[in-house]
Amino acid sequence: MSADLLQRGKQIKLAVFDVDGVLTDGRLYFLEDGSEFKTFNTLDGQGIKMLMAAGVQTAIISGRKTPVVERRAKNLGIPHLYQGREDKLVVLDELLGQLGLSYEQVAYLGDDLPDLPVIRRVGLGMAVANAASFVREHAHGITQARGGEGAAREFCELILRAQGRLDEANAAYL
Repeated sequence: MSADLLQRGKQIKLAVFDVDGVLTDGRLYFLEDGSEFKTFNTLDGQGIKMLMAAGVQTAIISGRKTPVVERRAKNLGIPHLYQGREDKLVVLDELLGQLGLSYEQVAYLGDDLPDLPVIRRVGLGMAVANAASFVREHAHGITQARGGEGAAREFCELILRAQGRLDEANAAYL
């Protein structure tokens, strides 16, 4: 892990996640009745819970809107959920105004072009391992794990490590 990523992670007060391709593997499953389902990784969910327990706020910003994501956010206790919003930077502006935070205090994990304006603007903008190549080129860092396969957990642990809280977060389970 680079010193630059750890330095950037020290100031993070808000971690923001995209959904499709980040909290999921990016595949969309549509059933005959028109409903859809997504699969989420429990490692990612635990990482998000650990981050929140350490005092870092969390949010989801997704261009798509689905009840499954609302249910997942509620299950994890993620307080800020924005769905069906394509211009993610506008959403983040609104949220930062509500929370009284600056861009430098935000970490964002994304995978595709709609995430790029936010990745480039925040203090710690990261891409998952299987993100679009153009997005990976412009991110501060790239996870080793693929989206939906532990990338969000890796991102959360990076922030916790940077803030000197990872050992404490893990020790809570000993």
